[in-house]
Amino acid sequence: MEAATGGFGGLGEAVVFLNHFLNHFKDLPDPRQPGKVIYPLAEVLLLCLLAVLAGAETFVDIALFGENKLDFLRRFRRFRDGTPSHDQLGDIFATLDAVKFQHCFVSWVASLTGVAAEVIAIDGKTVRRSFQKKGAKAPIHMVSAFAARQRLVLGQVKVAEKSNEIVAIPALLDMLAIEGAIVTIDAMGCQRDIAAKILDKNADYVLALKGNQGTLREDVEVFAAEQKENGFADTNVSRHQTTDGDHGRIETRTYTVFHDVAWLQERHHWPGLKSVVMVESSREIGDKIERETRFYITSLVLLAYAIGPIIRSHWAIENSLHWVLDMIFRDDECRIRTEHAPANFTTLKHMAHNLIRNAKGKHSFRLKRKFAGWNDDFLASLIAA
Repeated sequence: MEAATGGFGGLGEAVVFLNHFLNHFKDLPDPRQPGKVIYPLAEVLLLCLLAVLAGAETFVDIALFGENKLDFLRRFRRFRDGTPSHDQLGDIFATLDAVKFQHCFVSWVASLTGVAAEVIAIDGKTVRRSFQKKGAKAPIHMVSAFAARQRLVLGQVKVAEKSNEIVAIPALLDMLAIEGAIVTIDAMGCQRDIAAKILDKNADYVLALKGNQGTLREDVEVFAAEQKENGFADTNVSRHQTTDGDHGRIETRTYTVFHDVAWLQERHHWPGLKSVVMVESSREIGDKIERETRFYITSLVLLAYAIGPIIRSHWAIENSLHWVLDMIFRDDECRIRTEHAPANFTTLKHMAHNLIRNAKGKHSFRLKRKFAGWNDDFLASLIAA
């Protein structure tokens, strides 16, 4: 980490960034009654973003940050009346339109990335402690789109429960510019309408195939087993194998792409289907060997050596987003529960994730966030990057 006395982005750069950032949220409706707004919404958003970057995990944390960092905050905005209490912050975020907030987020991220994402992984995560016993309200489930190579959150939508991912994914796709990208989704998103929407937006898909597509999965599984038994003599395939060793574990993956799928299209009429992929994995841990076979359908026409990394890149959303949210942002411990507040606070964490991920330096994500809480210049540099 560079010395606290210099080497970070200047104040001018931070102000320029904030003006750019806030410009994407200027049309976000303020839920408070006109004429009774003490704290401008732009200042509230700035306060919350900086506080979360610096380690805040609750509205109480943010309020204390505001009280103790007022001089720092006034580097960027007037904050004429100081900063809101935790109750006021909770009320604002509970009533702030979560969908419009997410749309603003998507617009902001699109302006930052500059280049299109090659692989976009889509997956859901439950905010476990966002449930409410009163009224038996289930915890919220956030479905996110993640740029696998850039390691950036591109957008997110809230659903009431995991089963509604089928509805949420098309809504998320509608928010994103995905032309030319490859969208990877687990089995919950393996739906004809979702595949068609991806193709309509001039993108390709790789979808995990499991039992929710009953006869399609059965046909693929039987065909793959038959062809493997006779050495793939009756079909056109490409194959590729990788072996990885780490922490006493050896994992071998064999990718087989079936390129002749006209017969499958005749039976199932799946939008844009060009290939079927079988991934056979063998995991050795000591004397124990675990074997698993997974299937995918895709609109891509690629050889096995090229499609293998695309399938593996889907797990970036688990390892580089969901794990970070749980371990660094303590997402599963977050008790924010009122109305739109859980979804809006998750969007705040996604903003902070992207800015810290973009920060220069070799130190860990965890250490960069800690240092943001310790050093005002480094905190300012995160929003100037």
